Amino acid sequence: MNTAGKVVRIGGGTAFFDDSFYGHPALIAAGVDYVVYDYLAELTMASLASNSAANPGGFSPNFLRDIEAYLPGILQSGAKIVTNWGGLNPQGAACALQAMLDRLALSARIGVVEGDDLRPRLGQLRSRGIRDMFSGAPLPEHQISSANAYFGGFPIAAALAAGADIVLTGRVVDSALSLGPLIHEFGWTPADYDRLAAGTLVGHLMECSTQVTGGTFTDWEDIPDPSDIGNPIAECRADGTFVVTKPEGTGGLVSIGTVAEQMVYEVSDPQAYFVPDAVCDFSGVSLCQDGPDRVLVEGVRGYPPTDTYKVCATYADGWRAQVYQPIVGMGAAAKARRQAELLFARSNRILRDRNAPPLRAAHVEVIGAETSYGPRSRAQDAREVVAMMSVDHDDLAGVEVFLKEQVCAISAMAPGTAIGLAGNLGRGARPLMHIFSFLLPKVEFTPRVTVGGRELFPGAQADQTFAAAMIARPGEPPVPSDREAEATVPLVKLAWARSGDKGNLFNAGVIARNPAYYPYICAALSAEAVAEWFAHLVDDPKHARVDRYLMPGPRALNFVVHDSLGGGGSLCARIDPLAKAMAQILLEFPVSVSSQMKASLG
Repeated sequence: MNTAGKVVRIGGGTAFFDDSFYGHPALIAAGVDYVVYDYLAELTMASLASNSAANPGGFSPNFLRDIEAYLPGILQSGAKIVTNWGGLNPQGAACALQAMLDRLALSARIGVVEGDDLRPRLGQLRSRGIRDMFSGAPLPEHQISSANAYFGGFPIAAALAAGADIVLTGRVVDSALSLGPLIHEFGWTPADYDRLAAGTLVGHLMECSTQVTGGTFTDWEDIPDPSDIGNPIAECRADGTFVVTKPEGTGGLVSIGTVAEQMVYEVSDPQAYFVPDAVCDFSGVSLCQDGPDRVLVEGVRGYPPTDTYKVCATYADGWRAQVYQPIVGMGAAAKARRQAELLFARSNRILRDRNAPPLRAAHVEVIGAETSYGPRSRAQDAREVVAMMSVDHDDLAGVEVFLKEQVCAISAMAPGTAIGLAGNLGRGARPLMHIFSFLLPKVEFTPRVTVGGRELFPGAQADQTFAAAMIARPGEPPVPSDREAEATVPLVKLAWARSGDKGNLFNAGVIARNPAYYPYICAALSAEAVAEWFAHLVDDPKHARVDRYLMPGPRALNFVVHDSLGGGGSLCARIDPLAKAMAQILLEFPVSVSSQMKASLG
């Protein structure tokens, strides 16, 4: 296959299941070969499984509603679509999509990737003593709602090779949506580890769509016209190098900073980012501004993949109710906390009188009092707050006791409680969904691809298996000799940062704005210092654990803060269960610099 000079353009369509399609006209007009739609996450899978009334087919019908207006233009342009919208039922999703195509008088071949659903094998897995890869807990006896392996890019490539115009998958890793087309277009093999890792980085940058074109960027106030933010485009070459850009004339920004922030986002160990097709090393990546809104990405390294797939299962165990009560006046934060404790006690008293178990858990977070900052809060004297209260119980009836009784606060408890005629700012109950993750050998799976009634079984496997000894860890940069204890600046003066969740931990990536700042940042942000900074958020503050990784290529560090999200996912009762705000908190960390540097930074 002669791919010299060939450029494949991939557009990032959506970042999550209910993302906006606002930027699609510009993306289609810009001319792309593929549009990828990332629709799934662990919480989305839990929602698809638990909310059968909204998703009776095991996939979200919203995608069809959202894409209908743009589907003719995409197909007429010759672009192909790759999406994990198939959810728990890719074949059912394909039938629904085909019905839409028929109604719109459009012609397209649909490819379906399956084989990731493990629900028929759960009994056999329990007998093998499968345990959670993080907690070590056994596979629960509860009714499992979903259990899916994360497949890679080769089944998607097989569907495209068989002539699919649209590829629907179940649970694949997010980055595979872009990697699959690149494998197909460039003929990459399972042994092309560096290229597969580079294609994975393409997918990692595209999977969150506008997060790489200025969305959630540290310097968000400097982003041109975010209301018209453009979707990202990756211009990819056969050697694994690529340029990140966006449609000309759209709002947003593509810069070294916006690309670097998305690169470090939720990768845990950036030198051992595990995906099914390779183990990726982003620590030596070079980012170079290649013109306005164009960033050239080079230097990705890859290693052989592991011999296992990650599997994520979800199950319901208990119920959660959550309410938001506005409280206004002097001492509002103290009133909110006291009122919550009284309402929790009242609910438990009623449950006891009914011979029912007590609340499993109760949590209050005072919005407006900077609860997320813990001991560094500067808003304890706030005179207007919202008490976000959550309770868990075995049964729906148990949390309904709290939902009923908390309304009495307007007449029986703290003055200034501002529950209106419509009730609280928000209230409701939902099943408490849990996530259980484990690894299984790849040889136990058979990815299935169906295109036009023809079934394929792509069996691409690497010849080697990853070993930790393959990684060479970088050394620490020299500690600057001119640091002065009294000359400190907040980290935000020196760095960009972004954070996000992974189960019951979160990642916080920090990137130096200037290579000269990197040694100062490394000297200040030790694992111990970051652990202390976030100790108020971890399960056991006295034993807070933080992993710290260096990325000398982009002059970045990545921190993994363990046991920090109250169980993670739908179990976390805080206002930021996905840890999107943790980087903002870290950006206030004081960094010692020289007096001269502090003066230059203003």
